[in-house]
This record gives sequence, structure tokens and C-alpha cells, in this order.
Amino acid sequence: MTFPGLLQIVALLALWIVATKPLGLYMARVFRGERTFLAPLFRPVERVVYRFCGVDARSEQRWTDYAGALLAFSFVSFALTYLIQRLQGMLPFNPMGFGTAAAPRDAIAVTPDLAFNTAVSFMSNTNWQAYAGEATLSYFVQMAALTVQNFVSAAAGVAVAIAVVRGFVGRQVATLGNFWVDLTRATLYVFLPLSLVFALFLCSQGVIQNFSRYTKAHTVEGGTQVIAQGPVASQEAIKLIGTNGGGFMNANSSHPYENPTPLTGFVEIFLIFLVSAGLTYTFGEMVGDTRQGWALFAAMSLLFLAGAFAACYFEQSGNPILGDLGLETRPTSSQPGGNMEGKEVRFGIMSSALFATVTTDASCGAVNSMHDSFTPLGGLVPLFNMMTGEVIFGGTGAGLYGMLLFAVLAVFIAGLMVGRTPEYLGKKIEAREVKMAMLALIAMAASILAFSAAGSVISFPRGGYWNGPGPAAANLNNGGPHGLSEIIYTYTSGTANNGSAFAGINANTPWYNATLGVAMLVGRFLIIVPLLAMAGSLAGKKSVPASSGTLLTHGALFVGLLTGTVLIVGALTFFPALSLGPIVEHFLMVERRLFSSLFIVLPMG
Repeated sequence: MTFPGLLQIVALLALWIVATKPLGLYMARVFRGERTFLAPLFRPVERVVYRFCGVDARSEQRWTDYAGALLAFSFVSFALTYLIQRLQGMLPFNPMGFGTAAAPRDAIAVTPDLAFNTAVSFMSNTNWQAYAGEATLSYFVQMAALTVQNFVSAAAGVAVAIAVVRGFVGRQVATLGNFWVDLTRATLYVFLPLSLVFALFLCSQGVIQNFSRYTKAHTVEGGTQVIAQGPVASQEAIKLIGTNGGGFMNANSSHPYENPTPLTGFVEIFLIFLVSAGLTYTFGEMVGDTRQGWALFAAMSLLFLAGAFAACYFEQSGNPILGDLGLETRPTSSQPGGNMEGKEVRFGIMSSALFATVTTDASCGAVNSMHDSFTPLGGLVPLFNMMTGEVIFGGTGAGLYGMLLFAVLAVFIAGLMVGRTPEYLGKKIEAREVKMAMLALIAMAASILAFSAAGSVISFPRGGYWNGPGPAAANLNNGGPHGLSEIIYTYTSGTANNGSAFAGINANTPWYNATLGVAMLVGRFLIIVPLLAMAGSLAGKKSVPASSGTLLTHGALFVGLLTGTVLIVGALTFFPALSLGPIVEHFLMVERRLFSSLFIVLPMG
């Protein structure tokens, strides 16, 4: 760990701490319907939206109605995004002619399976991209389909988190609020103003925003190079603030048009946690005890710091095999200068490893380096971050309700230890709540492990729809444990609604587009629906006064218990898979052993 790297981590954490209270208090007032400084601007717009959509802002919904509204909205979002992609050749703002006969020769066709995958991806706030944006989609699709979904899918996650919080706040009530109201307020009062401010900042730093045709430049060698253009800044801001992660360019935040300088790199990392950190204070404010929110913030911060220091350490240590191949007279113990493979020089090792940690702590998926090129244990950190359920600050809304799920499990475990009915925030945690929490955890683990196993072993006879040794393994760039890590990372990223990729895999195939689409749906809705059911059950309960046997859930003991629960559940569930992937790859690396694409162990020296 270098001093500049340490300073960057400390500065970011300090900024998140400073921003958490004012933003969290503001969001609490927004979702309670109180007046804020933006009310004169957005309250008339809010009323127009309700009137146009036929929404009664004063009516509240039971958890079943709330979940039904979310599912209906998500289905319509999916359908519109799918249709816009398939019809892009007939739509405006398409100067390169994507979807028409005038498209560039290297353009990627939007096939039905790719359109399905992309529509599910952006609707579920995953933003997995099996395509190169600048070679596939028109400006209209990027704006009207993808950027719109960046706003509303993030707002839907925040709405669900607020509904879950109301479950803890409610006292013998049957409702959790109104999904349409929460969705509208999250979009208007939170994401729109933040995105406008930071889009302008990004423009000032060199991020482009235009509707020009792609520029054809002549290189000094006499060749030509096509430089993509487009409305990048507007998508870049909400991609980070809404923890979406879908980039305008294929290279995502490593592209200089999306992330041109170290300053924009620092700000973009800050933006990824901004709303998620603020929601922890919103939670504390809404339940009437801000210490509860800070306890969640502390647990998330501990997990973030552990991952950040580990990733930075292993990337700075480098690969000893590359050290052996240097100009040294004898083998060295590490790669000189650390592992710079797959990283941009303008960011360096520390910022790249930190970005990878933050983007997988949150369900963001934006990348400024290629995770496939990380060292085995450096790559394990972002992989394990997603396996925790994206609760280390997590996605906008998803991080909060995911951590509340673990809080319920933590107090349940503590209750078993002392032989007492567990309580959290004055609500008894009983069989129904624990069952719903376990259903959400099992659904995620089953999706990751079952799809990874299937992709690793299933093969189809030649001449069938899929050709080759297997639908997943045939599209790997690496063999051995690293190839397995690529498959596991892919399905973990999809199920966790993250969207980042190891980048050593060709995922634009019918198999991946179909199975990843299903994994994204599982990761989104088989977690949200059980949590809303749990919230509905809690809202109907009466408050239980604290006693001498009540576990305090705002102190260091609970923070430690909650952190341990997240780590233990993740370790017990996924340790065998990780052992076969990045862990065994690390020990083979130390022994100077490599794998060829034919899965043969090659000793070095």
C-alpha cells in the first residue's frame, strides 16, 4: 500500500461521512412528503405526473400491491427497452445508421437474444453489456432506452428500500406507502438534480456531450481511426449516481471520453457510494434513531476497507511469474512496480484497484480497468464483494434493504445464542421474517452456483444450436482455474445485479444472453419480493418495549455481529467455488505454474 493510495482511501471515506447526513436527511424529508428546498421547482412537476398517470398520492398500498406495481412497471420497462432496440433503424438520432444497411461494417447487430439480455439488464439495474455500445446502439437508444432506465431502475430500488424501512417504522398497519409516489420522488428530487450537477462537472473536465457523427481521424502512420462521439456525460453521471454502471463506450470508465483525468476518476468513485451511503442516515432518521443508520454505515465501511486494502495490496505485489521474466539475474519474488496489466497509466494501480472494489461493493458495474487482468486474489476481492449480496453500501436502495436482511439474520442468530426471541427496532423477528430472509439468500446462491456449474459442464452435440465443447466454456479466453473464475464472475455479476465483467469472456452468445437474463431477474425480484413480504409482516406487528435482554443494535457489538454475519454467510456459501477458482490459481501462481487455453498446467523455469 503506497501513501498516495492510502490518502485516497481516507479522503473518500471522509467525504462519504461528510455527505451522508445532509443527503440522508434530505431524502428522509422527500419520502415523508415534507417540504424541501427543491419543492418549489419539482412539486408542480410531481403533481402533473400524478395527474397524467392517474395516481392518487394519498393512497397507500399493501405489500402485495406494492410488489405488484413494481413488477408491472418493470415489465413495461423491459418491453419498451426491447422494442426500442429492435426498431432502432427506424428511429431518429442515428447518424451512424445502426440497424440499417448503412451501418458500419464492424457494427454489432441487435439480435433478439441480445435485445432480451440488454432490456432485462437495464430494467433490473444490472447494466450488464454483452455488446460494444459505440458499435451497436444509436444515440436515441442510448438516451430513450438505456439512460431512462438508469434513472427509473435506480429509483425503483430506492422505493423498495423506503418501503422496507416503513415496515420497521409501522405499528400495526397494513401498508408500506405508494410505489408510484416513491418512484416519482426518487427520480425528481434525488437523481435528476444530482445527475445534472455532476454531468456539468464531467463536461467541464472533458467528457463529451454531442450528437455528431463519428470522427474519422488520420494517424501519423497514414492510417485512419474512427473516434466515437455522442451524448456521453448525461449517461455517465446517472450511471454512477444510480449505481448502474452501463457505459456509453465499450471500454466504460477507462475510456478518456468517459473518465478523462485522475480528478474525474476520484469523483466517479465518490459518486458510486454517494446515495447508498446517504440512505443509511435516511434509515436512521425514519426509524427515529440515527444511531441505527450509523451502525449500518460502520459495518459497510469495515467491509469496504477490508476489500480495498486487500485488492490494493495484491495488485501492488504483482505477479512473481512476470518478475521472473524480467531482466533480473535471478527470479524475483514479485513483479517490479506491481501489476499494471489491464490498467490505465493515468489512474495507476491504486486507483484501479480501489475503483474495482467500490464498483463491486455497490451494484454499479462501471470499470476503469480490466478485472480479468488482476492477480488471482486481487480479482477475488471484487468477486467476493458481489457474493455478499452487494450490501457493502450496495446499489441505490439495494444496499440498504440487503443489509437490513442481514441485520434480521444477525439478531436472529444472537437470539438463538441467548435463548430469546430476537428483536430489531422494537419488532419481534419470528419465523415468517426469517423464512423470507433465507429465501432471498438461497435464491441468489442457487442462481450463481447452478448457472456456473451448468455453464462449466454442459455440452451440446455438434450440429445443434450451440456448437463446441460447451455453451459457456467454449467462449473463454483462459483455461484452468482462471477460466472457471471467469464463468463464476459472470453469473455472480448478473445475479448480484452488478454488471461488471472479468472481460476475458465472450458473453454475446445465445447461451449467455438467455441464462444471464434469467439470473438478473432472479437477483432482482426473488430478493425484492421476499423482502417486501417481510416488511409487510413487520409493519403489522406492534412495538415491543426494550428490556434488559434486548440486544442493542447501534453499538460496536452489533456492528461486529453484522459484519461477521455477512462474511460468514458469504464464506460458507461460496468458499468451495472460490477455492477451485482464484484461490487455487494464487497458489499455482506462487509455484510459477500457468495454464494454457487447452487447460494444461505449464511449469515455469
